[in-house]
Amino acid sequence: MKSFGWINSLVLGVILSAILFLQTHLLIPFLSNTTNLEPVIFWFIVAGLGMFLPMILYGIYILKNEGLELSKNTFKSRLRFSKMTKQDWLVTLYSFIAIGFLSFVFMELLKLFFNNVSHQPSFMYFEPLTPDRYWILLLWLPYWLLNILGEEFFWRGVILPKQNISGKFGWVMNSVAWGLFHLSFGFNLMITLLPILIILPFAVNRQKNSWIGVILHAGLNGPSFLAISFGLI
Repeated sequence: MKSFGWINSLVLGVILSAILFLQTHLLIPFLSNTTNLEPVIFWFIVAGLGMFLPMILYGIYILKNEGLELSKNTFKSRLRFSKMTKQDWLVTLYSFIAIGFLSFVFMELLKLFFNNVSHQPSFMYFEPLTPDRYWILLLWLPYWLLNILGEEFFWRGVILPKQNISGKFGWVMNSVAWGLFHLSFGFNLMITLLPILIILPFAVNRQKNSWIGVILHAGLNGPSFLAISFGLI
């Protein structure tokens, strides 16, 4: 396994950010305007199949170049998807509380300093779901799985261990590169995302268990989307 230092981390973050920017600011608006369907529908399709699925495939390609197969041993030893210990669950719980609290604080601070604060990017916009539009949830579920598993498999499983070879602060490289990847989400959402962008990589790296990232990412992302979907926030 070769090291993955600052230059590679920044280049990766910028390239993936540029691709996501083109998808979210050109392709999705074009598809939405052409079909008169809500942008979020095309976010699920474009991001799921055009970003997160390729991210998984690229991660597999990196592993292949390292001479590894997708085996139980690879997932446990190389990707660090190990059985959760009591300490892992405690760190996950503390991280979940910290991320939730700090994200809420940042949201409220933004409201104090800016008018008409929106945490919903235009390419994800949709009105709260009505019964005749519940079918949108059927599109969201496979996207959500690709999103969570894709990002955590790639960023924490494949990339983070390579960044650690470059020094004990590999998780900082991971946090910065992952943050660059999210630039297309806009200033407001980026500020709100800062806690998870920092705490999640730190927690995964501290415990050396990638399942922590999956649990945190899924536990925060999924309920938040459902809350927005039903007009609760």
